[in-house]
Amino acid sequence: MRWKTIRPTFMLPQLRKLSVRSRLALGAPVLAVLAAAVAVVASVAVQGDPQLAANQADIANPDCTLQVPANPLSAKGLATPYLLSAATGHCHETNADQSAFVQATILDPATGKLSVYDPLVIDKGSKPSIAPTPPALPRGAVVGIWFGFNGTNLTLRGDTGSCVNGDQAGVFGQYAYCNAQPFFAAANNAIAGKKLVIPPLGTGKDGRPCMTTRDFGLVDQDQSDNVTTTYLQARDGRVAQDTPANESKLGFQKVRAKTRAKLSNGSDNVLLDAFVDPALGCTPFTAPDLASGKQVTSLALDELQAATRQAAPVALVPTNDPMVLDGTKTSVTKTNLYRVGVDMPAINTRTDTPQGYCKQLFSTGLQRTKVDARFTKVAPSPDPGAASNLFTFLAQRLSGSFDNLGCGKLLHTKNPVHVVTNKAGVVVDAGL
Repeated sequence: MRWKTIRPTFMLPQLRKLSVRSRLALGAPVLAVLAAAVAVVASVAVQGDPQLAANQADIANPDCTLQVPANPLSAKGLATPYLLSAATGHCHETNADQSAFVQATILDPATGKLSVYDPLVIDKGSKPSIAPTPPALPRGAVVGIWFGFNGTNLTLRGDTGSCVNGDQAGVFGQYAYCNAQPFFAAANNAIAGKKLVIPPLGTGKDGRPCMTTRDFGLVDQDQSDNVTTTYLQARDGRVAQDTPANESKLGFQKVRAKTRAKLSNGSDNVLLDAFVDPALGCTPFTAPDLASGKQVTSLALDELQAATRQAAPVALVPTNDPMVLDGTKTSVTKTNLYRVGVDMPAINTRTDTPQGYCKQLFSTGLQRTKVDARFTKVAPSPDPGAASNLFTFLAQRLSGSFDNLGCGKLLHTKNPVHVVTNKAGVVVDAGL
């Protein structure tokens, strides 16, 4: 999920006004029940008030739809903007609580070379600020596409024949993918054939192996989700790919802070690549961006490295992850569908248990957070409005995961993370 942070209060009538941080702190099952209650109240109110019915179209919807272009795995499809919309109310790409993101990783099976391309997302009915740069794909390219979302539920429409959005009972939430299984199969063949070499993790300042997206020192209630894509927002509100050329055209280098903005997806991958790795003196796995030529990160690169290099214990998506629940019930089927998208093995229900996940998260994971505190306390917070530094951010995230995964009942213990907040609700310290 997007940044998971603790917010202790919740006001039912203002569900649609909650920040992403507040919604995610509740957990998917609780949110679903509350959202349903609000929908019933709203429906009754609208029926009795024509003005409310007229105003309903102005509501910012936390659930959005993303139109997948024709032939999404082709060069033309990748360069065609995805269209964001809402069934009721509205969804806008430049609303930080509704922004959707797309990220492709490409393998040349002949050489084993990897590259990245970030297709653009725009509002339905609008146009890009600058037309996307078409990617030059290698012959026989194998393309995988992943999605991230800052709202609650993202539903794919359009040419989705190669895509997985959830199971028959419901979508995952903020995550989806297209053609992931063939991509990872081709990448693993390239690794076996020694065409593709995954870089070693290296050793951090703490003397331990650098982390991956499957390290219990990094994961939380819903690991391996969202992407590292960023977009540029022009002064007129339209969106463009994040490239140096587009930054120059839009005047980012001159007046970035006042009149332009970057849209970003607060993912576990960004947390690792842009915050934890630098704090520990580690280097993320990168590949060239086909739009800019820069070396960039991606969800697929992170998962390839995690699958190849992560030592035991390995964190794999559990059945109590909020994104793989069907309502409030666990689903092995949905969990396995999610795992396919990040190249994880099918679940073993005898060994891959919610209890086991919680136990590792609050033993191995908690210990790593404590050991690294001397480095993370002097590192910047991914969300200064939620936590004062990287340590307090990780601590409050861990505390929220304990509650949202139901670890208290599973382990018969109290939350081992005690956070301290200031008057503004920002976490400024934590005891582990």
